Amino acid sequence: MKVTLGVSNRHVHLDKKIYKELFGNEPLEVVKYLKQPGQFASNKFLTIKNGDRELNKVRVLGPLRNYNQVEISKTDSYYLKLNPPIRKSGDLEGSSPITLISEKKEVHLDKGCIIANRHIHITPEELKKYGFENKKKVKIRIKGEKGGTLDNVYFKVDKNSSFELHLDTDDGNAFNLKTGDILEIMEE
Repeated sequence: MKVTLGVSNRHVHLDKKIYKELFGNEPLEVVKYLKQPGQFASNKFLTIKNGDRELNKVRVLGPLRNYNQVEISKTDSYYLKLNPPIRKSGDLEGSSPITLISEKKEVHLDKGCIIANRHIHITPEELKKYGFENKKKVKIRIKGEKGGTLDNVYFKVDKNSSFELHLDTDDGNAFNLKTGDILEIMEE
């Protein structure tokens, strides 16, 4: 079975309270809609900081959520001198602290920085249709000069999903992949 790839760069999800602290009453505007229904790249950027290490121009994704989360790659974590856990979105207990900086304010989060797990967005109907209803994870086969197999690719099941594999930039670069590539799902 084939799946389309989306390579995910570092980004931030914010709740209403922290968004207002960082940007006041400025609207969160759509720059580009993402493949996942209702989600978009916004016009807002932050600097993320740990100690004296900073990464600038980290995009805020919309819409606003009910939690604050910073998703980075392992490479980013080395630079920031952090050791965030690999987690699914929203699983923030024990995640790394991080500081968010806008032009207006600096906000420290006691938790919220993660490396997102490899996952496939899929609806419950697709999960059943493709015979994955009893599976929590699969493998991905990658062909090409830097081909190989990705283990531990989890399903992110939601009725408002568009069937798509999400990898971070480290995984994408390691296998010479880009958004839009078609990959093969294998049984775990």
